[in-house]
Amino acid sequence: MLALLRVCLLALLYLFFLRVVRAAWAEIRGPRAARPKASTTDAAAPRRTVAFSPVTVATGTLTIIEPPEQRGRSFDLTEELTVGRAPGCQVLLEGDTFVSQLHARVFTRDGALHVEDLGSTNGTLVNRRKIKSAVALHQGDTLQVGRTILEVG
Repeated sequence: MLALLRVCLLALLYLFFLRVVRAAWAEIRGPRAARPKASTTDAAAPRRTVAFSPVTVATGTLTIIEPPEQRGRSFDLTEELTVGRAPGCQVLLEGDTFVSQLHARVFTRDGALHVEDLGSTNGTLVNRRKIKSAVALHQGDTLQVGRTILEVG
């Protein structure tokens, strides 16, 4: 019985050590380039018409509206932006502990702006709705990552 407890304790210790090494490796390595997901649900999902105009990459921005101490800080939209706390992210949100290292990706597809969650712990919300796959963004939409809320402009 005592030998079994020793083996279990040793296994737990190794699992803990593995998690620490994995977290340290992720911090050292920095953000990975996000790969587009091939999803069959996008093709099967019914298309809905939206009255808003799409945001063009050349003129669009993401502007922080919450928290108040960050309000007004803006980021020019490019072909692809990563949002998170990792140093390599184009939209760097270091102060928000509810934001994952690599939280979300804002990108263009067929000339329209989209956002997708990159497996973050707390999820990504567009207009206060949690997204499960890539979602089109339009001017005036709000994007929430952690406690930070950004507006598409």
